[in-house]
Amino acid sequence: MSTNRTPNGRLSPAVYRRRRLVVLLGLVAVIAAVVLIFVRPGASQGSDASGKTPATAPASDAPSTEAAEAPTTVIPTEPVAADGDACTASQVQVEAVTDKTQYGEGEQPNLSVTLTNTGKNACVMNAGTKAQVFVVKSGEETYWTSTDCQVDAIDAEVLLTPGTPVSSSVPIIWDRTRSAPDTCGGARETVPSGGASYHLFVTVDGREQVESKQFMLY
Repeated sequence: MSTNRTPNGRLSPAVYRRRRLVVLLGLVAVIAAVVLIFVRPGASQGSDASGKTPATAPASDAPSTEAAEAPTTVIPTEPVAADGDACTASQVQVEAVTDKTQYGEGEQPNLSVTLTNTGKNACVMNAGTKAQVFVVKSGEETYWTSTDCQVDAIDAEVLLTPGTPVSSSVPIIWDRTRSAPDTCGGARETVPSGGASYHLFVTVDGREQVESKQFMLY
C-alpha cells in the first residue's frame, strides 16, 4: 500500500492534514458527548437530572405581621322579621282588584285581591277566605259585603316572599245586588247602574288596601 512518502522517506503533507482532521473530529465528538450528559435536550429549566420538577418549598409557617380583620357587626336601624315569622302590619301591601273598570248591562264584576310583601324577609299570614272581607260602596253607602252570606270560609296561611305578589286563585263574583245577613235565603234588590260609580275595599287578616278600586256599572 502506498503511504505517499516523499523521496527522503517523510510522509507527504496531505497525510499529515488527514491525520490532524481525524484527531479534530474525535475531539469534537468527545465534547458533544460530555454536553449531552450534563445538559439534556428538551428538559425544562428547573428540572433535575431525572426529569422531575423539584417540589416547591413549603410556605413559612411563621406568624403574619398583619393583624386579621375583625368581623363587622351591622346594627339594624329598624326591626326586621326573620323568615317564617308572622307578617307585620306595615310589611304587607293589600291591593283590591277587579277584572274590568266598566261593566255593561248584565256583566258581573269579578273581585279579587293581591298581596305583596314589601319587607326584607319572607313572612306568614292568614289569607284564607275567612280572613278576607270585600266591601262595595258608592259614596258613603255600603251596598255589598262578602261576609254577609259567606259559606264554607276557611283559614289558609301563606308564605309571602319579598317583592312577589300573591293573588286570589278564584275571584268572588258579585251579582250586583245589595247584601245583608237577613237576605241570604231570598231575592235581593239590584243596585243602581246606568253609569253608577262604585268602589271596592278589601281587608285581609286585618290589613286594609292602600287605595280602593273604582269601577262603573252600566
